[in-house]
Amino acid sequence: MLDNFSSINWNDLNTFLAVARIKSLRGAARFLNVNHATVKRRLDMLEAALETRLFDRTPDGFLLSQAGETLMVTAEAMEEQLVSTSRRISGRDGEPFGTVRVSMPPAMLRSFVASEIAEFVKQNPAIEIDVKASHSYSDLARGEADVAIRMADQVVDDLVGMRVCQYAKGVYASKKYLEDFDSVTPEKHAWIGWADDKPYPDWVKDTPFPDLPVRHKVFSNALQIEMAKNGVGFSLLPCFLGDVEKDLIRVPGTDVTPSNSIWILFHRDLKRTARVRAFVDYMVDAIRQNRPLLKGKAV
Repeated sequence: MLDNFSSINWNDLNTFLAVARIKSLRGAARFLNVNHATVKRRLDMLEAALETRLFDRTPDGFLLSQAGETLMVTAEAMEEQLVSTSRRISGRDGEPFGTVRVSMPPAMLRSFVASEIAEFVKQNPAIEIDVKASHSYSDLARGEADVAIRMADQVVDDLVGMRVCQYAKGVYASKKYLEDFDSVTPEKHAWIGWADDKPYPDWVKDTPFPDLPVRHKVFSNALQIEMAKNGVGFSLLPCFLGDVEKDLIRVPGTDVTPSNSIWILFHRDLKRTARVRAFVDYMVDAIRQNRPLLKGKAV
């Protein structure tokens, strides 16, 4: 087995890692941006080279065999070495050019952040932006992105960055929905729920309508906005999203409340990379200039 290990290339091990983490060939293919047959061929070649079975094929997906668990330790160590070396090489850039890979929540692309990114690109024509919008956090340690913009209370990763500004949330609804609101028979109305498992989440209890039912579980600012605009119910939204929607208004009698913060994060190996530094500096300044909007004081 050891004699054959030297013939294994990184693509084979990277494919192995993807299958081990996602537990399916098709999921790994999507992650690696290759087709299903390529993933299967690389995995078959790896198992043949090592003369062992790396996965148990089960109804729950591809689960690591004992040999696979042993290989996982080595593969992850090699991955970390490659990513770390790549970061250190990239970190020697002296001029701001090349690609900056940015991850952020989809809600950001509906806000002022989108226009600020467009302005940054205009001012820095030698830099290209590769944006990944996802509710999942990109793993900066594994090189999945160069910069992460997050909406969070705390950040526990071993990363360089800063809490740029805290934002506030408010209660929003369409004007038509408020005109039809009947406080005598409030059961006709409802909150649009997030992902809370409680029938009456704490944020509902602290509003003027603590007894309204909570319907649906919509863990998406964009869909919350569309449902509120279409009269589905009341929605709790970040002010920097709700205040700029012309079809929504803040519900009278409700107050804005402090929420999470916006963070800009990057790995310490990229601290001196010119293109990353240029993007981070620009976005920190842009977010701070929008502090009144973020804190719900722009209306």
